[in-house]
Amino acid sequence: MSLEAFTSYLSIEKNYSSHTVKAYQKDLTEFKKYCLRIYDLKVIKDVEYTLIRSWVVSLVDAGISNRTINRKIASLKGYYKFLQKIGVLEKNPLAKHKALKTEKKLEVPFSEIEMDKVLKQIPFEDDFEGVRNKLMIELLYATGMRRAELINLKVHDINSTRTTIKVLGKRNKERIIPLLSSMSLLFNSYLLRRSEIELQEELPFLFLTKSGHKLYETLVYRVINKYFSMISPKIKKSPHILRHTFATHLLNKGADLNAVKELLGHSSLASTQVYTHNNIAELKKVHLTAHPRNKE
Repeated sequence: MSLEAFTSYLSIEKNYSSHTVKAYQKDLTEFKKYCLRIYDLKVIKDVEYTLIRSWVVSLVDAGISNRTINRKIASLKGYYKFLQKIGVLEKNPLAKHKALKTEKKLEVPFSEIEMDKVLKQIPFEDDFEGVRNKLMIELLYATGMRRAELINLKVHDINSTRTTIKVLGKRNKERIIPLLSSMSLLFNSYLLRRSEIELQEELPFLFLTKSGHKLYETLVYRVINKYFSMISPKIKKSPHILRHTFATHLLNKGADLNAVKELLGHSSLASTQVYTHNNIAELKKVHLTAHPRNKE
């Protein structure tokens, strides 16, 4: 069974994003090349677990992280589940595979002071790029949206009163996120400058490059890294850290976990709970300060 049938299944039936489908394709193609190069095996549906194990060992020897290896194996496992689903395969060779142990990633959010410094003290350039960059940072922090969601925003996704924004999340799931009324002037300023940009083609996307093209992922990362490097010593300064900051600050201020889950567009509460470690630290501080027994 061709990999094309599997990727079509992921796109059409599972409704996975093009980014996710490409990741599956890359992992499976890499495994297929390994089977051909090392074992002269062209049909990967017939492999046994010992062969897959040897691939895992080769990845470890190559210095690939356990987290990345687990992702590659998950792609392969998904492919074999698909073959079982359509009756091509009876047994999944990865059925009893155990994921490699990984260290828990601790992502440190920006503090409220750091956010204030970026948004209130750094002088953003008074041109198209400067206004766009500030709006991007404001929007990521105010909504907690993902980088891909920001890039794919359309102008018409903002309602006429600038109080809500429609976001298209994973698996094409839409959600409406409230906007801060204070952002209205910044939106108007950006849209005015956007209207002056010479477009290479008619584009509906909210955020553009200065040359009139759709925004791309590395540019968003560079913008976030540039401005936060001016004020923060933190090692990781990325769009995802802003999403993490949004969730952490809301939880620290007493926001309901289920409400934060909906704002982030998570499908399960478990995904949102990873953001609660900072909230727990804040609660411990309050508990130690306020509990009568602690004063004895």
